[in-house]
Amino acid sequence: MELPPGTSEELLFVLGQAEGEAQARQLIRKYRSQDPEVALTQVQQRWDELLGAIQIKTPDRALDLLFNRWLLYQTLACRFWARAAFYQAGGAFGFRDQLQDGMALTWCAPDQVRSHLLRSASRQFLEGDVQHWWHPPSGRGVRTHFSDDRLWLPLATHHYVQCTGDAAVLEEKVAFIEGPALMLEQEDSHFVPEVSAEQASLYEHCARALDVSLKFGAHGLPLMGGGDWNDGMNRVGHEGRGESVWLAWFLITVLRQFQPLAVSRNDLGRAQRWQEALQALTAACEREAWDGQWYRRAYFDDGTQLGSAGNSECRIDSLAQSWAVLSEAADPVRARTAMSSLEQHLVRRDEGLVLLFTPPFDAAPVDPGYIKGYLPGLRENGGQFTHAAMWVLMAQAALKDKDQVASLLEMLNPIRRSDSPEEAMKYRVEPYVLASDVYSGGALSQRGGWTWYTGAAGWFYRAILESVLGVRLRADRLQIDPCVPENWDAFEVTIRRPGIDYRVQMQRAPAGEEGLLF
Repeated sequence: MELPPGTSEELLFVLGQAEGEAQARQLIRKYRSQDPEVALTQVQQRWDELLGAIQIKTPDRALDLLFNRWLLYQTLACRFWARAAFYQAGGAFGFRDQLQDGMALTWCAPDQVRSHLLRSASRQFLEGDVQHWWHPPSGRGVRTHFSDDRLWLPLATHHYVQCTGDAAVLEEKVAFIEGPALMLEQEDSHFVPEVSAEQASLYEHCARALDVSLKFGAHGLPLMGGGDWNDGMNRVGHEGRGESVWLAWFLITVLRQFQPLAVSRNDLGRAQRWQEALQALTAACEREAWDGQWYRRAYFDDGTQLGSAGNSECRIDSLAQSWAVLSEAADPVRARTAMSSLEQHLVRRDEGLVLLFTPPFDAAPVDPGYIKGYLPGLRENGGQFTHAAMWVLMAQAALKDKDQVASLLEMLNPIRRSDSPEEAMKYRVEPYVLASDVYSGGALSQRGGWTWYTGAAGWFYRAILESVLGVRLRADRLQIDPCVPENWDAFEVTIRRPGIDYRVQMQRAPAGEEGLLF
């Protein structure tokens, strides 16, 4: 087009996506007939409803900025919808990944979380294991020996039901999938499974996930299989005998949640088995996993300890310590000792890092898996893996350690890593989203790694809301049990959902009195 001098024109560009030409033309006609400003306003209002479902106001402005829109946006737009970012452009659903993300979205998008629970259940094999990841719409994905994947379904289902009160979702019927069984010597199998004629309730899907997970090794701990959340430790238990301490705490957590459900449904055989397994696992953790000052991480297939003071590499791993607390199953004195050891060995305040474990794998004659292929201090290999660091924050809040909570909130907020030119040049990635990892050691120390596509965003959202501010929605009840820094005089939480409009204001009690006033 040509513009004569002194004139102006407004052009509107519409970008869209459709299944085919007919639908594309329908969308074009729709938006040609609408006022574009009205359509854009409707989009903005929808985002405001989602991202504004919960707003906080605290003395920490950087925390408010991150929580009030960015963490949910990262979780919903990147992790839940796109399932892609600069560092990972796959588009696949990870079985454990989006189930974890959904737990943070239960407040703002419960319908989407409900749908995803059923979607995930539809990727479960008849035997109870699941696809590690799969691509819609074909369902092509991988069957693996990963031991933790399947357990995220009952954990996320319990969280959704507990928050919403929607117990009817447990009765929803979902088909299983079928495919060739995976041999022990096979690391994985990539194929399009068949949809089974057999259907079962979501509860039954969750129950089968638990049943197939009750396989224990020589120390009475769960078999680690091809990995247990830390995908890089894929050779610790690949021969079928290695055991995971972290998985024991995690399995205890899920069993505690689902055992009462089994009782309420008169599923008494399972209820009894699950209760016995829970007690046996708790005893095994204290008998076989305690290392003197912290809990070990795992046992290799040959019985070699991992995460022990006797190891030259990976002497202490954060997961076994934080989940000893989060499971509420560890001996209380040992749990506090373990977290104290974690703080001593894994929290580097001079660099602002919370390491996954230390020292990194490098030259020791052990083969934990592909994690050893990362340079020491990068990603899971001894750097800060931010996802796990959020569990450290949640564990310290559970112990009511306000000083640790205050320190970790500062260290884990990416805005704080960019609040000066000098800090920004160290970090070198976006300050408004979480990075999956932050490097430790050497010239790359404090450099941000894989941003956007990380489950740490959803967990930081939950850690701030549920663990630090202590606000939990339980169907028709609101629970408040905060653990905020001592220098906070007050905070505010506003909750807006259909049928709910709360504003919670807390302020510190006057001098001479302890606690917070509602």
